Amino acid sequence: MVNRIPAKRVLRLRAEGLSQRISRNSITAVYDAADTLDIDFDDIADMDDADVYALLFPGRGEHRSIFIQPDWAQVHKELAKVGVTLKLLHGEYTDQVSTTAGVPMSYDRFCRGYERHVMITGVDSRVGHKAARTVEVDWSGPTMTLLDPATGETRKVYLFVACLAFSRLAFVEPTLNMEQDTWLRAHVSMFEFFGGSVPRIVCDNLKTGVISHPRDGEIVLNDAYRELAAHYSAAVLPGRVRAPKDKPAVENTVGHVATVVIAALRNRTFASLAELKAAITEQITTYNANAFQKRPGSRVSVFQEEEQALLRPLPVVAYEISTWARRRRVARNGHVTWAKNYYSVPYIHVGEHVDLRITAQLVEIWQHDRRLASHVLLPATTVNQYATREADLPEGKAWREWDRERLTDWAKRIGPHTTQVVERIFESVPVDDQGINPAVAVLRLSRRYSPARLDAAAAMALASGIYSPRYGHLHPILATNRDKAGTTEVSEPDHEPSGYVRGASYYAGGEK
Repeated sequence: MVNRIPAKRVLRLRAEGLSQRISRNSITAVYDAADTLDIDFDDIADMDDADVYALLFPGRGEHRSIFIQPDWAQVHKELAKVGVTLKLLHGEYTDQVSTTAGVPMSYDRFCRGYERHVMITGVDSRVGHKAARTVEVDWSGPTMTLLDPATGETRKVYLFVACLAFSRLAFVEPTLNMEQDTWLRAHVSMFEFFGGSVPRIVCDNLKTGVISHPRDGEIVLNDAYRELAAHYSAAVLPGRVRAPKDKPAVENTVGHVATVVIAALRNRTFASLAELKAAITEQITTYNANAFQKRPGSRVSVFQEEEQALLRPLPVVAYEISTWARRRRVARNGHVTWAKNYYSVPYIHVGEHVDLRITAQLVEIWQHDRRLASHVLLPATTVNQYATREADLPEGKAWREWDRERLTDWAKRIGPHTTQVVERIFESVPVDDQGINPAVAVLRLSRRYSPARLDAAAAMALASGIYSPRYGHLHPILATNRDKAGTTEVSEPDHEPSGYVRGASYYAGGEK
C-alpha cells in the first residue's frame, strides 16, 4: 500500500525540472497516476494537497470500519431523556444490529464513537445534563431600583433568577425583598412560567431554603421550602458551601442577566414593580430566543423541541404560602385556638399537642405527618367565633347555642301555657338576645318542679292579667303551692328584701 505521498509537490517539482529526496517508488507511482489521467501541474495548481492525492489515488488510505455505525444524531437526542444512558442505548443498538448480518461495536467503541460525534459536531455532551431533570435557582448579586415620582425616593429591587440546566431557558422575577415568602412565591411563578416541574431544584445555601449544610451529616432544609418542593414532586439539592460550580447554569445566567436586563435597562426609570416586571419579561424573552453560539438552536427552541414535553405536569392547585404554629394544645371542648378564634379537632385528641398550618384561606391541624382537620380561616375581624365540624364531636346530642327557636321548642315540651309565656317574653324585648336569660330562667323551673305544675303556674300568671310573666311571677306560685290550690291570685314575696338598699334621697341628690 502506497503511503500518503505529497503528490502535488512531486508534480510541481517535475514541472520545474527539479527533484527531491523522496522514495523512487513513490515518485514513480505519482508519475504513473498522473500520466494515466493525463494530468500535469497546471491542472491541479489550485487544488489542496488532500484533493490532489484523492484524485490520483482514489480510495487509497481510507479506513472502512467493519462495524455498523449507529445514528449518532439519534443517540444524542435519546440521551437527553431522563433515565436514558449510553449503556441502555448500546444494548438497543446491539439488538438492532443482531437482526442483520452486520457486526455491532463493543460498548467501549460505542462510547468513543459518541465522544467523537460530540467533538466533531460541536454539541455539548448529554451525559451530565438530562432534559426536564434539573432547575437551578439563585438571587442576582446586582440589583435594580424603583423611583417614587411623588417623593423622589428610591427602593431596591432584587432579581430572582432560575434556569433549566438542559435547555438553559431563563426566568427572572423582580421582588422587593429576599424574605422566605417572597422566595417561595418566586418558585411558584417559575414553575408556572415553565409550564411544569422537574425532579431536582438546585439552590444556594441561603437561610430561606437551607437551615444547615454540614460537611458531614444530613442537610436540614427549611420546612416551608421542603413543603413547596414536595408539592411540585421535587427534591431540593443544595450546592456545596462556597462551590458555585455546583450550579453553573444559573451562575452563567446571572452573569447574562446583568447585561441583558440590568445594563440594558439602566437608562430607564420605573415607578412600579409591575412596570419593571413587564420590561424584564420583554428582555428575557429576547434573550431566550437568541441563537446559541456553540450549540444549534436557541434556549426557547431547545426547550420546546426537546424538554417541554418531558416536564412533570403542575398540580391542579398552586402551592399556597403558609405559616406554622407549633405545639398548640387541644382544649377540653375539642378546639384549638388561633387568632382569638376556635377550630375543632376530632375529640379523641383532646389534651394532645398539635401543629397548625395557616394559609391565606385555610387552617390545617396536623399531628406529626398526619392532617387531623382543616377549616376555612375565619375573618381577621371576628373574635371568639367557633368553626366546628360535626364529625369532630363525640356521638350523642350536639351542643347548641341558646336561641329563640331552641327555647320555644323546650317550652312546647312542657305545655301550651309555658310556650305562651316564653313567646311573650321574646315579644316584649326589642332584640331576641335580650329575652334568652329570662326565658331560660322560666324553663329551668321544670328541673325543680314537674312540667305539669310549671304549666299550671304559667296559666295562673297569664290569667292574673300579667302580659309577660317572668321568673319572679312563676316561682312564688310554685314555691307556695298555689298552683295546687287552683287560685289565680299572684302575690309578691312576703319577705323583706335583704342587704343594704339606698333610699330615694340618694338618687335625688340629697344627703347620704
